[in-house]
Amino acid sequence: MLANFLVPILADGWRFIALFAAATFLAALTGVAWLFWPLMVVTLWSIYFFRDPPRGVPQDDGLLIAPADGLVQMVVDAVPPAELGLGDKPLTRVSIFLSVFDVHINRSPCAGTIEVVAYRPGKFLSANADKASEDNERTALALRRADGRLIGCVQIAGYVARRIVCYVKPGQAVVAGERFGHIRFGSRTDLYLPEGARLLVSPGQRMIGGETVMAELDPAVSGPRTAIEF
Repeated sequence: MLANFLVPILADGWRFIALFAAATFLAALTGVAWLFWPLMVVTLWSIYFFRDPPRGVPQDDGLLIAPADGLVQMVVDAVPPAELGLGDKPLTRVSIFLSVFDVHINRSPCAGTIEVVAYRPGKFLSANADKASEDNERTALALRRADGRLIGCVQIAGYVARRIVCYVKPGQAVVAGERFGHIRFGSRTDLYLPEGARLLVSPGQRMIGGETVMAELDPAVSGPRTAIEF
C-alpha cells in the first residue's frame, strides 16, 4: 500500500490535495480533533486517488489494451454512440467500472490517430447502470489505426464523477498506452471492439490500464508480446 503513495501525482490533483491539506492544517491549529482526523483521512485519500503510476505497455500492434484501471462490469453487444462514427451495427462493448480507489488515468488502447473527440452533456446516473452508456455525460473518442480500423473509447461520468478531462484533439497521433484523459472521483470507461476481434477478458476481471491485454485484433497472426514502461 505504501508504494501507491510514492508514485507520481497527476498535475490536476495537486490543487485538491492542497485544499484538503490546508483544511487539515487549520483543524490542527485550532485543536478541533473531531475534524482533524477525518480531514487527514481525506487528504491521504486524495493523494492516493490522484496517483499516476508508470505502466509496462505491451508493444504488439495486434492487441487492444485496457484504457482504464478497474473492474470489467459487463460485456455486451451494443450499438456505439453515433458520434463515434462506428456505424449502427452492434459491437462488443466492454465496460470498466472505476471505483474511488482506482487509478483514474485513461490510456489509449492502441496506436493510431485521434479522429473524433465528442463531448455530450447528460445525466449523472450510477456508472454501474447499463443506461449510463446512453444517458450519462460522456466524452467519446474514435481512434483510427494504421490499418484503417476505428476503435471507440468512451469516458463516462457517474453519480460521484462530475468532471471528465480529455487531453487529446482530432488529428493527434497517440501510441499504445498513452494517457488521453482522466475522470474525477469514480466513473466508467467503455471500449468498443471492431468486428473480428477476439475478446480476452470477462466480467469480474480486474484491469490495469495500459497493461492488461483485452483483445486480439487478428488472433491468427498475433506475435510475441514486449512491453515498454511509461
